[in-house]
Amino acid sequence: MGGRRAAVRRRGDNRSPSPSHRPVGLISIFALLGPTGAGKTAISLDLAERLGAEIVSVDSMQVYRGMDIGTAKATLDERRRVVHHMIDIADPAEPYDVAAFQRSGREAIAGVKSRGNRVLIVGGSGLHFRALVDPMEPMPTDVNTRQRIAAMPVEEVVGRLLEADPEAAEVVDLSNPRRVVRAMEILELTGLTPSHRHKSEAAVRYQTYEPIEDLSIIGIDPGPDAPSRIAARTRAMLDAGLVEEVRSLGSGLGPTAREAVGYKEVLSMLAGTL
Repeated sequence: MGGRRAAVRRRGDNRSPSPSHRPVGLISIFALLGPTGAGKTAISLDLAERLGAEIVSVDSMQVYRGMDIGTAKATLDERRRVVHHMIDIADPAEPYDVAAFQRSGREAIAGVKSRGNRVLIVGGSGLHFRALVDPMEPMPTDVNTRQRIAAMPVEEVVGRLLEADPEAAEVVDLSNPRRVVRAMEILELTGLTPSHRHKSEAAVRYQTYEPIEDLSIIGIDPGPDAPSRIAARTRAMLDAGLVEEVRSLGSGLGPTAREAVGYKEVLSMLAGTL
């Protein structure tokens, strides 16, 4: 495992047996979470087979068709081995927001449970994981508002954001244009500043938290050799044709899809700006 470790945490209804002592047989939903390069795919396949589970991906970019190499999707053989959900369900030219992900993901989970199988959530994006299992309602979106803001120089958007919320830099990655645009979009649509939303969400999460589902969370510690594994993984993706994949998608990559790690860098390379 190259130094990788797994930690298990359970949560659930207090009226049931203590979550820390609840038998695995009474848990219907499991989550395997870890950073890029932690080895989630191999572990998830083995775990799903042991549990009799179907996999629900919470990778925010694996939803897009055609973005296969750079997102490290499970192969077709692996998907035949274990049923996967939330993969290849959206066109990369279109934005697929958290609200849409939440609807489709919860439908997938309900379907798995209706078939009498367990659910293994694997990822990925912390926000998308929370959207499936936590009592959160995604912020509103408006394509026209987002496009108008995205057309502005990012420095101008950052300036406006900081003018409205001097604490925004503490909760928004101002070096990520997509996150800056989204923060400004929410501010315009709701009047809620990033720092206010962060504090409100933390209050709900830590003070009045009621999980939607009983689940067992397994976190993977990637270990000290993670950087070397990620470097090897990157080389393997390039050898497998990542540049050709990005080139073939070309203008078919929408504003969200083109921000995916790996795709963004290859696009910059092809444009001669990297």
